[in-house]
Amino acid sequence: MAGNSQRRGATRKTGTKKGQTVGSGGVRRRGLEAKGATPPASERSYHPAAKKARAKAKAENAAATTRSRNAGRPIAGRKDGDGPELVLGRNPVVECLRAGVPATALYVAVGTENDERLTEAVKIAADTGISILELPRTDLDKMSSNGMHQGLALQVPAYRYAHPDDLVERARAASEPALLVALDNITDPRNLGAVVRSVAAFGGHGVVIPQRRSASITAVAWRTSAGAAARLPVARATNLTRTLKDWAAKGYQIIGLDAGGDTTLDEFDGSTPTVIVVGSEGKGLSRLVRETCDSILSIPMAGPVESLNASVAAGVVLAEVARQRRG
Repeated sequence: MAGNSQRRGATRKTGTKKGQTVGSGGVRRRGLEAKGATPPASERSYHPAAKKARAKAKAENAAATTRSRNAGRPIAGRKDGDGPELVLGRNPVVECLRAGVPATALYVAVGTENDERLTEAVKIAADTGISILELPRTDLDKMSSNGMHQGLALQVPAYRYAHPDDLVERARAASEPALLVALDNITDPRNLGAVVRSVAAFGGHGVVIPQRRSASITAVAWRTSAGAAARLPVARATNLTRTLKDWAAKGYQIIGLDAGGDTTLDEFDGSTPTVIVVGSEGKGLSRLVRETCDSILSIPMAGPVESLNASVAAGVVLAEVARQRRG
């Protein structure tokens, strides 16, 4: 091992190729000692990973500051379904307020022409402790994607879904036989809102939707249901097929809706506990859900139309069940 020829110390033996040289004398031994494990890349200031971590932390701090500054302000454009939603338009806002939707703020555009609906909306909001905020019409235009707010908007928090078992308990507590609706492959929130409204109108006890690949209760669904979502529980099922099988084991008849059904609405008996399963207009019922149904029901058509919209078909069947139970 070559050493430092400028100081005295251990020397190389004679006879080597490099000749006799002066060694380090043990001075370099300290430099060979272990220094511990190498720290993670994110903790080494010169490493790119550490720079990315610092940038991410800076961005998160900035976002937190922005959220704190915007606390209480309307949140527009949310698409994840987990944040506050805006219900736009005078009729939908009044319907939601009448139904007791847990709203957090009522926004009124400056210069909005007053009428009975606006007066009622402001009065209900004031009586129930909902904040009433007046803002420029341009701000309300930015909060709505299409500007169809009529000078009035209602901010509602994220919808709290029920558990499928809650629907069974609700039906059990009622005096009439259970009537539930399950939606399969329904991705349009307007269809969801319309079904919720029909179920509430015809005495149903709840609606269940899949947790994935399904429309959720957004502002669009709130508007279409005209506030019925506040009176009727909507549950999310992790596995819709498993939930239907569980209900079938509890004595419910599972009835699927499809144009090519094995029975017609004229032959259907809805006097027993029933679950009506509605599929999308295009895809219909999924294979596993269809196999879970006790029977597939079709609606007789008098005209050349092949099928009905999913929410319309559900309303027709629900109306027939309500008629049978009244009789």
